[in-house]
Amino acid sequence: MPVAAPYKLVVGAPPLDDYLRLRRDSGLSPKQPEQGAGAIAGSWSACHVVDADGTPVAMGRTIGDGGWYFHIADIATDPAHQRQGLGRAVVEWLVADVRARAPQGAYITLVGDPPGQRLYRSLGFEDVAPSLGMALPPE
Repeated sequence: MPVAAPYKLVVGAPPLDDYLRLRRDSGLSPKQPEQGAGAIAGSWSACHVVDADGTPVAMGRTIGDGGWYFHIADIATDPAHQRQGLGRAVVEWLVADVRARAPQGAYITLVGDPPGQRLYRSLGFEDVAPSLGMALPPE
């Protein structure tokens, strides 16, 4: 889970403006400030990585019920800081946090978009076939 200098892993979500910027710049769907504020406030846990200047450059969060179901979301790394192990460090920290604080038997899920699938599989995540992730499109 450690990140190499000059980076530092910080427990907690990044500031809202950085959350929105990291989502947008990393290729995740852009969100409005009220959506981002709700996401941050509704998270079970979160962490982010800052560079030498203290600017957030990677992030992730966990949504959870505190009992058995936990979903990792918003894994995002600024493109200028990719391939430094930051996304791996974020996911490893989020998983370790669930394992440390949740009751035994916690179920951890995520949606593995193609760019992240190799990373998630290398961390032990498996496809859940024949299940298929489904979503209700926004109105």
